Amino acid sequence: MSTGAENDTGQPLVQHLTELRDRLLRCILAVLVFAVALMAFANDIYAFVAQPLTRYLPDGSSMIATEVASTFLTPFKLVIVVSVCLAMPVVLQQIWGFVAPGMYRHEKRIALPLLVSSIILFYAGLAFAYYAVFPLVFGFFSSVVPEGVAYTPDITRFLDTALKLFMAFGIAFEIPIATVLLIWSGAVERESLKQKRPFVIVGCFVVAMLLTPPDIFSQCLLAVPMWLLFEAGIFFSQFLGKREDSADDDTAEDKS
Repeated sequence: MSTGAENDTGQPLVQHLTELRDRLLRCILAVLVFAVALMAFANDIYAFVAQPLTRYLPDGSSMIATEVASTFLTPFKLVIVVSVCLAMPVVLQQIWGFVAPGMYRHEKRIALPLLVSSIILFYAGLAFAYYAVFPLVFGFFSSVVPEGVAYTPDITRFLDTALKLFMAFGIAFEIPIATVLLIWSGAVERESLKQKRPFVIVGCFVVAMLLTPPDIFSQCLLAVPMWLLFEAGIFFSQFLGKREDSADDDTAEDKS
């Protein structure tokens, strides 16, 4: 009897762990496929990412590599990051396939659009960083070089700065999703968030100060969109009912 009870309770756990393993392997495989496909273009990808900086370098100046293996490892690191970003739709599909069977109908109606919106907003944050922030930030750094100083940025240090900005803006553009989830789940009231708007604005500038290089341009370019995205989250949350209300609707549908 005890053996049968253990099998009844243990088998579902084993099945869930097996499914989780399989889905993680699919995610890793997707990243590896993109990485192998992009490896031959590693230097071209790096040149594309570095273009907002190289266009502002003084005549006769270029980027440098101060470490022996950085000419290979730096583009390789960038390829891995790009592969993870490109594989995000596959990763989200695997996440959805794993969690969806255990969700209620009203949760699925909210979760799937939020998942899709989150990846779109993440890509939008990366694009905003590259096309709007990079030219201003790196143009500013190139314009304030003291006389007699050769401005030759290191390729590894540049990539670290670029990835930091990419992640900062990619995550910042998820603010509407987080705001909607907080209001929908009932963790925070919509009117309460409106009243805390001044604190949110200050918090945006503090976070921007911590995540961006020490210049006012990149800090404002992160803080202002964060605040506007917070306002967008509050605006769109009014079109969603609270989680409890949606659950009551599902219960009524099931009874009918």
